[in-house]
Amino acid sequence: MSDSLHIVCPHCHTTNRVRSDDLTQTPDCGSCHKPLFVAHSLALDESNFERHISRSQIPVLVDFWAPWCAPCRQMAPAFEQAAAQLEPKVRLVKVNTEEAEALGARFNIRSIPTLALFANGIEVARQAGAMGAADIVRWTREQTRVS
Repeated sequence: MSDSLHIVCPHCHTTNRVRSDDLTQTPDCGSCHKPLFVAHSLALDESNFERHISRSQIPVLVDFWAPWCAPCRQMAPAFEQAAAQLEPKVRLVKVNTEEAEALGARFNIRSIPTLALFANGIEVARQAGAMGAADIVRWTREQTRVS
């Protein structure tokens, strides 16, 4: 029997238990029945950030960004491409620091874009500055040791 993981639904934010062997089999949420992985990043705000960071048992890569930031807008398509490559082993989320100022302050975000990688609710790595998709994927895999 394989281990199971908690995965937070990107649609209804319900925590699901998924067998690790089933992650690549496009599992659906037990509550809303939508796919748990959509190969796109998920926009989070202050109300649902903590649930995804603390309850998901896969690494969560956060892009702290702002709409006025040209490098952030430039990196956005690369972040989406990275999401398609890294899911279902890593969840990619975006936090707009203009709308979620408390999160930016809580994590001491001083420049944007900033990527922060969380595992089991704890920040384990951080990288400031815009990156291309290949660099995001490589950096994330180096930090998480996932393929």
